[in-house]
Amino acid sequence: MKKFVLLPLMLLCLLCGCTGEEKTQPPEPEEIEAASNVPDPVPAAAPEEVPDPVPPPDPRQETVDDLLSRMSLEEKVGQMFFVRCPELNALEKIGQYRLGGYLLFTRDFKDAAGEWLTAEDFVDKLKGYQAASSIPLFIGVDEEGGTVARASRNPYLFLEKCKSPQELWAEDKWGAIGGDAIDKNRDLLDLGINVNFAPVADVSTDPADFIYDRSFGQDAAATAEYVQEVVESVNLVSVQDPAFTGPYYKIGCVLKHFPGYGNNVDTHTGIAIDERPYEQFVAEDFLPFQAGIKAGAGSVLVSHNVVTCMDESLPASLSPEVHRILREELDFDGVVLTDDLAMDAVEAYAQDGSVAVLAILAGNDMVVTTDFETQIPLVIDAVHTGLIPEEMIDQAVGRVLGWKYDLGILGNGAGQDSPVSNSGRGANSSGELEETGRMLW
Repeated sequence: MKKFVLLPLMLLCLLCGCTGEEKTQPPEPEEIEAASNVPDPVPAAAPEEVPDPVPPPDPRQETVDDLLSRMSLEEKVGQMFFVRCPELNALEKIGQYRLGGYLLFTRDFKDAAGEWLTAEDFVDKLKGYQAASSIPLFIGVDEEGGTVARASRNPYLFLEKCKSPQELWAEDKWGAIGGDAIDKNRDLLDLGINVNFAPVADVSTDPADFIYDRSFGQDAAATAEYVQEVVESVNLVSVQDPAFTGPYYKIGCVLKHFPGYGNNVDTHTGIAIDERPYEQFVAEDFLPFQAGIKAGAGSVLVSHNVVTCMDESLPASLSPEVHRILREELDFDGVVLTDDLAMDAVEAYAQDGSVAVLAILAGNDMVVTTDFETQIPLVIDAVHTGLIPEEMIDQAVGRVLGWKYDLGILGNGAGQDSPVSNSGRGANSSGELEETGRMLW
């Protein structure tokens, strides 16, 4: 009986011995001390910070900053005036008012007797203007072609009067548009004119519109394509100095009349009220200006139309909101010009005669006017009294000088990248046209 009792007990013990866990012995004190003496791992060195590369110097900005730093307030304000060339004492007034530019009209291509100037006489006249200015002048003209043509009416300077955009389109479509832009602006630059107040970027399809004859005469998309073609063609034009060893010069173009003329009346003779919705401007009128800006136009001219969807009380040329839209919505950072402030459309807004002060406060960089002898002192006074911050003047003049730099007229040259340079028409001493293949000034 005992055998049978002992046998299960023995099996039970055997089973317990197989499944039992081995007891872990505690570490010896020597082992603990050795483990505590193991050094901590050395952290990896942080990667050395590489400083940002120093940007190369910007010669354009350096030139502008250097000029600005040496200019008096009177010189700065003068640079903001692109004025109608006065009939009398034009040379003296350049130095007296430190003017930024002269805008030429038909009378300026004639002599005192009313006869057309020869090419040589005209070039000499412009050379005299430039020599009288401490900072090279913009010399501008409205040479749109068609009804607005100044220089090309002079038979000693051009073979024929320049054609309108619509006439060119009917003749040979884009080939005529691009070719005319190159030829016309090359000829102007050969004569010493470095800004053409063109192209007209207004959308007009109704022959009854005031602006129609000056416009491309097609819808917004086609007008945008036209403006792009003209600006890109103008940007190809450059000429070299007479010795063919110095810098190249370019000609600037001016997009007009922002924010788009529409079917409004002539602002030369009165106020034009534009009541179209903002959506129409975005969908149509802005398109040609955006195309021209993208193509590299250096300047935009603002009209005197009162555009109620943007500003109910002020003409576009005097409206801060219109200028905000041009800068922020259309992303334009070039030179903004007023239309001629001598027009009747803005006369009523000059409460104390200081319409140029209003124009500068609105955001214009340059003022186009006949009445500069009155307006320049008023602007200077407005800076002295704090009405116009001098920082605003500096920003505007910086853009003006920057545009002059881009055209190569600050002595810097504009680059030698033009396939159509030095091929303009000149005239001989008798005033007869001839192909000279040289720059006249």
